Amino acid sequence: MPTILIVDDEDDIRELIAVNLMREENYKLLEAKDGLEALDLSKNKKPDLIILDLMLPEMDGVKVYKKLRDDVRTESIPVIMLTARGRLEEKIAGLEMGADDYMPKPFSPKELMLRVRNLLRRSNPNHGGNLIESGPFSLDKSALKLHLEGEEIELTATEFKLLLSLIESPGITQERGDLLRKVWGYSDMIQTRTLDTHIKRLREKLGGFGEAIETVRGVGYRFSEA
Repeated sequence: MPTILIVDDEDDIRELIAVNLMREENYKLLEAKDGLEALDLSKNKKPDLIILDLMLPEMDGVKVYKKLRDDVRTESIPVIMLTARGRLEEKIAGLEMGADDYMPKPFSPKELMLRVRNLLRRSNPNHGGNLIESGPFSLDKSALKLHLEGEEIELTATEFKLLLSLIESPGITQERGDLLRKVWGYSDMIQTRTLDTHIKRLREKLGGFGEAIETVRGVGYRFSEA
């Protein structure tokens, strides 16, 4: 049973999310009222997903998120950001930080539940022990793990999904809009550097093997088997 950490300083918001999560899927839940408590629970309980409000006492959500990503114990936990600031530029900024998803307040509980299910499915795909291999790359879709020449490389759920989308279509240029829809579920009408930011981080983690992800200027990206 997946464990979800709800981080929000408003009791009614935490209760609203918790009631809907229990009603929908009967998840195991953890709750935190401030940033410091959120970090402590994340490191010690290692939830499968975190719903993180950005406006928090003690330590704001942005700092919490950065500390989560800087710690090997929590760097791969998927995060959905919540904020009262609903402007498109705030949404883009949140995604460019590396968050897996973003929702402005007020939000639809039904939509949040859908995003939670989708993100958990992305993080723990039920494909048995299916392996995708290409040269030094070996991706285990069931364990959500990448190995390069036998060495495990830590990726977030979104980075894994992005690399998988590219490797499953070797040599084929994938347009930016197609990747946004497949990995994030967003329309190609959204103008954002989210994709570029994740590609950059993915290449950095792949080291010299990052050259296999080629930029097709003005179009998108493709994976080269060579």
